[in-house]
Amino acid sequence: MKKLFATILTVLLAVPMFAQTTDDHAKTKKGAAIGGTLGAVVGAVIGNNRGHHSAKRGAVVGGVAGAAAGAIVGAMMDKQERELRQIPGVSVNRTADDELNVSVKNEVLFDFNSSSLRSASRNSLREMADVFNRYPNTTISVQGYTDSIGTMAYNERLSERRAASVANYLGDLGVRGNRMQTIGYGESHPRASNSTASGRQLNRRVEIHIHANES
Repeated sequence: MKKLFATILTVLLAVPMFAQTTDDHAKTKKGAAIGGTLGAVVGAVIGNNRGHHSAKRGAVVGGVAGAAAGAIVGAMMDKQERELRQIPGVSVNRTADDELNVSVKNEVLFDFNSSSLRSASRNSLREMADVFNRYPNTTISVQGYTDSIGTMAYNERLSERRAASVANYLGDLGVRGNRMQTIGYGESHPRASNSTASGRQLNRRVEIHIHANES
C-alpha cells in the first residue's frame, strides 16, 4: 500500500510540470476528467477482488491516479500542438485529447507526380522531427493522399510511396521506426472537389496522425 501511494504522489507531483495557466489547458482538464473516470473504474474492479470496502478505496485511488495521468497526457499533447503550429507549411488539428493531425500539402513536399522529397520541404520535416523526438511517448501514422488524376491503382501506389518517403526521412532524422507506420489512401477521402485545380491541390497531401501512447 505504501508503494501504491508513493506512486500516486509521484504522478501528482508531476502534473504541475506540464499544467498551463491559460485557457489553453481546457483540453488538459478534460483529459484529467476522462483519466479519472477510467482510473476509478479500473481501481474499483481491482479492489472488488479484495472485498466491498477495497472496491470503494480502489475506485478513489484509481480515480486520483487516472486523473493525474490524463492531465499529463493532455498537457503533453497541448505543448506538442503549440510547437508544431510554429512550423511553416503545415496545419495542425486537435482531433482528440490524445491525438493530433498534422497536414502537409504535397506541393510543399513533392513535385507533381513525384514521390521524391523536394529540398525545400526538408526544412519543415526537420523541424517536425525535432518535435517528435522531444515527445517520444507517441505513435505516428504517416498517410498519403492524391487527387483523382490518373487511375485509382496508380494513385494508391503514389500515395504509398509519398508516405514512405516522409517516414523514411523522419527515420533518418532520428524518429524511431517502431513508432511509425505508413499507409496510402490514394484519391479516397478527398478534402475538396477534384473538379477544380484548387480542390485537387487540397487533396494532394500527406497527413501525420500523432497518438499518445497509453503508458
